[in-house]
Amino acid sequence: MRKLRVRPRQVADVFLTYALLLIVSIIFLFPCLWLVLSCFSATGSIYSFNGFFPTSYSLASFISLFTDSYYTYLNWFANTLIIAVISSLLGTLLVIITAFTISSFEFSGRKALMKGALALGMFPSFMGMTAVYLLMTQFNFINSRIGLALIYACGAPMGYLVQKGFFDTIPKTIYDAARIDGASNLRIFCSVTLPLSKPILVYTLLTQFAWPWSDYILPKLLLKDRELWTVAIGLMSMPETEFARYAAGAVFIAVPIVILYFCLTKYMVNGLAAGAVKE
Repeated sequence: MRKLRVRPRQVADVFLTYALLLIVSIIFLFPCLWLVLSCFSATGSIYSFNGFFPTSYSLASFISLFTDSYYTYLNWFANTLIIAVISSLLGTLLVIITAFTISSFEFSGRKALMKGALALGMFPSFMGMTAVYLLMTQFNFINSRIGLALIYACGAPMGYLVQKGFFDTIPKTIYDAARIDGASNLRIFCSVTLPLSKPILVYTLLTQFAWPWSDYILPKLLLKDRELWTVAIGLMSMPETEFARYAAGAVFIAVPIVILYFCLTKYMVNGLAAGAVKE
């Protein structure tokens, strides 16, 4: 049998690669570990830590997080969930319709619309906060969870490019065959395009869910009533002496989105990769 020759340079490259990956993993893991251990601080204050970690541990922060009548975490969690679910469902529908329309039809102003959306996407979202606030006051949507969800959903179609790239990869002959059989554009979209678009639908749904789930600026601007706060606003309102409770709330709010990402990672990767392919 022919012997495999291992070169010292190859061994060194593999060793350095894994060493670098290990170092990067530790760097990214340390803040997560620190936050999780901070949840169990017995005193609750960040000033009582011995270096980076608490001096004593307890479950009191988790108990107070769900039982305190002033910092109503469960109510904030429900508000966040309602806003995220509504905005993700409506935003996904708007993004998919926008991407399908631009991908499948030629119409006057199509390229100008694409260039305009691309140019507007280069500006940070907070530049339009004053205009958003004025619009929401006119529609009486201040202190409204539905109004906040509509803002997220209506801004979603600006990020249609990945979805358009996915629809561009679907052979046009499928659409032509459906039209020959007498299918309308709506029937083609519902019966042909959507069944072929499961990866990009899951990817869009998750990204649209994650945005309002962790956003702070828009809820802080539009939700004035304490009972309507999201988790991000509520946690930021806690003082430094309640840091353990803040850490517990941050870890708990991350659990649902992490579970969703782990369960649906395959579809996300497929959808993102397919959306990056151009014919």
